[in-house]
Amino acid sequence: MTLRQKVSAASVSKPDDLPLPAPSTDLVRPADDILDRKALLDAVSGAREAHADDRAFRNAVVKLLLAARKAANVEIEAGFLDRPRDARAMKSAYTWVTDCLVGTAHHVATTYLHPLQTPTEAERIALFAVGGYGRGEMAPQSDVDLLFLTPYKITPWAESVIETMLYILWDLRLKVGHASRTVKDCLRLGGEDFTIRTALLENRFLRGYAPLADELNARLEKDLFKGSEREFIEAKLHERDERHKKQGERYMVEPNVKEGKGGLRDLQSLFWIAKYVYHVQQARDLLDKGLFHKDEYERFAEAENFLWAVRGHMHILAGRPVEQLTFDLQVQVAERMRYLDKGGRRAVEHFMQDYFRHATSVGDLTRILLTKLEADHAKAAPLMERLFRRRPRIKPGYEVINNRLAITDEKDFLADKLNILRLFEEGLRTGLLIHPDAMRLVTANLDLIDDEFRANKDAQKIFLGLLLKHGNPERALRRMNELGVLAAFIPEFAPVVAMMQFNMYHSYTVDEHTIQVISNYAQIEREELQVELPLSSEIIKTGINRRVLMVAMLLHDIGKGQETDHSILGAQIARRVAPALGLRKGESETVEWLVRYHLLMSDTAQKRDIADPRTVRDFAKAVRSVDRLNLLTVLTVCDIRGVGPDVWNNWKAALLRALYRQTRVVLEDGMEAINRENRGAEAKKKLRAELKGWSGKDIKRETTRHYDPYWQGLHITAHKVFAELLRDIDDDEVRIDLHPDEDRDATRVCFAMSDHPGIFSRMCGALALVGANIVDARTFTSKDGYATAAFWIQDADGSPYEASRLKRLQQMIDKTLKGEVIATEAIKSRDVIKKRERAFKVPTTITFDNEGSEIYTIIEVDTRDRPGLLFDLTRTLANNNVYIASAVIATYGEQVVDSFYVKDMFGLKFHSASKQQALEKKLREAIERGVERAIS
Repeated sequence: MTLRQKVSAASVSKPDDLPLPAPSTDLVRPADDILDRKALLDAVSGAREAHADDRAFRNAVVKLLLAARKAANVEIEAGFLDRPRDARAMKSAYTWVTDCLVGTAHHVATTYLHPLQTPTEAERIALFAVGGYGRGEMAPQSDVDLLFLTPYKITPWAESVIETMLYILWDLRLKVGHASRTVKDCLRLGGEDFTIRTALLENRFLRGYAPLADELNARLEKDLFKGSEREFIEAKLHERDERHKKQGERYMVEPNVKEGKGGLRDLQSLFWIAKYVYHVQQARDLLDKGLFHKDEYERFAEAENFLWAVRGHMHILAGRPVEQLTFDLQVQVAERMRYLDKGGRRAVEHFMQDYFRHATSVGDLTRILLTKLEADHAKAAPLMERLFRRRPRIKPGYEVINNRLAITDEKDFLADKLNILRLFEEGLRTGLLIHPDAMRLVTANLDLIDDEFRANKDAQKIFLGLLLKHGNPERALRRMNELGVLAAFIPEFAPVVAMMQFNMYHSYTVDEHTIQVISNYAQIEREELQVELPLSSEIIKTGINRRVLMVAMLLHDIGKGQETDHSILGAQIARRVAPALGLRKGESETVEWLVRYHLLMSDTAQKRDIADPRTVRDFAKAVRSVDRLNLLTVLTVCDIRGVGPDVWNNWKAALLRALYRQTRVVLEDGMEAINRENRGAEAKKKLRAELKGWSGKDIKRETTRHYDPYWQGLHITAHKVFAELLRDIDDDEVRIDLHPDEDRDATRVCFAMSDHPGIFSRMCGALALVGANIVDARTFTSKDGYATAAFWIQDADGSPYEASRLKRLQQMIDKTLKGEVIATEAIKSRDVIKKRERAFKVPTTITFDNEGSEIYTIIEVDTRDRPGLLFDLTRTLANNNVYIASAVIATYGEQVVDSFYVKDMFGLKFHSASKQQALEKKLREAIERGVERAIS
């Protein structure tokens, strides 16, 4: 926080006797290069000599000030780009320029336009900067908040001065917030409104009648601030809590730099409270008054400087007061702050890792200050706590202070190094939060966690106990992570702390994602998700190796951030770490396997056709045992749920359940249990039972008109729908059935029509035009020449279409399929990549797999997602005489993996390398053309 007296001193005209404030010594450029005060004042004086008319003079002054402001901003921006991490110099420069502009407006109003030689007692004005401007903290697009203070009711002269100043400042395109009040008004309004009180707390006298400023500050302290400390603290903490609820988690990947958790407003709230209660005037006072230790003050200063630098660059880049650090801005700010790509990670990822580390520091520092307040009884304990204060039984060496677990004797505590881990164990056992003084002690002694500590069997036992014994391991892990204990105990974890993954799929940093995964597992164990996750709940009930699963979850992403595949690197790390945590050889091998293949089940379920027996066979071959299948299933579910709040849905749940059940059958009964013949016969038997009222002739026709893949690829409900659609269908007729599939969070769209080349692509185009996201699709050709296609689609929110929208949806699809709407033209206006999403780099990878299916080649296209992509790809395949049997679509934020099960025009696989290369070239060209169109 900027020193109030320091900026005030800069506002005094001496020693150079200019009626504009002298600059501080630390600006991003020499002061006269930014704004030459003498030249500006001479120009104002010359303008008065040239224009006797007040209006003409005022207009000339505005023109001069606009030019001065523009030139100053150019210099400050250039200087800030030269010193891109020096936020203090940037803030000082913008504050000083604003002081000069406001000062010139005041000088013009009081000296030239409304001079008053002998003002009466009532004709006095004191001009103050308040709020952020009062603190001397101005970003490029910050508001200019002013307080015009008069001793009594405002006089006509004061009203004229204020009006003239405001019009000049508005004409300079400054965003001016202003209030005209008496001292009495300030006291009354400050007593009613904490926002006003906070603004007054940070008032800075600019110019005018100084005795009035002295009176205001004396009265504020005596009549408003003193004795209301507890009230102010609770109001500010309530504001903070409400702000955090609105903004979300600290580790959200597009944080609000000003209002978000761990952002500037949290730092400011901390300082406001310290100023109100302990009368600190600058950040350094936090150290001098014993509120922070030296290293904590340095963290405060570093976090403040970093966050302000980020905010300054954001304002300059956007040209407006943006506070949300969006993906596109992250890339640009990282570049301006001179971050570089290195170690297999983009510059923006290194930048955001620093951001989240500083955000964590802000949380730590807030806790420390609140501890001091509690010790001084300035902050009230919660009401229920005061009424029902039940202190749990605690082990020797600990005590309860303000309902927090504290250390009785620091020297005794540190005599046994393992007490660092026991502290977190005691916190979980008792349900008490750890006292911040205890946290400070741990942070200051992390060097005690050395190789000897890590190799200690008791330490390993305590750590595993934290994970397994108390039912809420995420609480201990999150605190251990924030204090650096987790990275000290498992050094391999350190690189992923606060590591951001620059994509739209992951909502959390890698370390927070890991904790979220474990939190999901703990919820399943506590039987809180039985309805939502019946399969995982059942697996855990029947019994699994909890030690293996917990360690695998902790380590599953530990290899991220390197150039090597994180699953492979993570497995290598797990080979070392799992035994070091006390796991037996067999357990460690299972952990290593789980980390290596933690994406296998997710990828198989979402990127492959699990109705194909070969898919299930290959997956079962990789898993090898029911025990591993159970462990991998729970890990996969928790991993997906831990990605972000809206990633898990019924579609993914249904895919994973189906893959689990089929794989379990294969592992227990062999492949014969799910072969094509058995499944086909069973499907036909079920359909015969459903077709009540049909003649035997019609039933026979329906059950014999389809090839084997049709019977294994669809559920009985779809078979029944297609039977109705195909019944008595004409050759030129298109029949459509739309049905919300709530169990899968998708709408099923079934088409029946005469088959012809490119029909699959036309269906994709029709669905793209209505804004549908296709998550799965499969098409079949009957022996009598009809195409039956089933698509599962979701709306823009990832939900099934509401019933009220289905009629319009069907009409639009019908028009497109009949040629009344040309998809290739109509899609252009919809196929757009949003500006904030253009910063993502998604390389295109195309693979041909002839082993994953018995009768099809699987073409997997991994690339950047956009609304018209699937239509472009399927049109390209159709134009090259490729028959598409099914498509499986898996979306991961801005990235999509489209897997097509295809044959050539002769019904054969694509074995020829030359054919594969030619087709890949055509697909890449289609993708590149589409991206160019989407960003143009």
